Amino acid sequence: METHIWRIWADGAGESHIEQLSRALRPVDFAPPAPPMEVSDLVPASGAHFLRAPVGWDGDFHQAPRRQYIVVLQGRIEARATDGTRFEIGPGDVVLLEDTWGVGHASRVGGDEDW
Repeated sequence: METHIWRIWADGAGESHIEQLSRALRPVDFAPPAPPMEVSDLVPASGAHFLRAPVGWDGDFHQAPRRQYIVVLQGRIEARATDGTRFEIGPGDVVLLEDTWGVGHASRVGGDEDW
């Protein structure tokens, strides 16, 4: 089994790109005595933020402030890379932001719900 995440990254010229990555999941006795769950390898982390972008928020091209994962809880946002790739993420989606230099990506909240 596997799960998918979006990745936004910058190439050697500073142009941003978007791709989908797969993460392998395997059955693990994660919380006995509960039945096994599908679990990925551990991803190191040093902290967490919670954020909200209101309906109408529109961020022109900007870099990620640091390498980070975003887990979407509500709302929808469209991201755009300098190579023209676009994608929309919503509840349950995960994004790995690695475009910490170069042009960065653009993003805007769509729909009628805060993101």
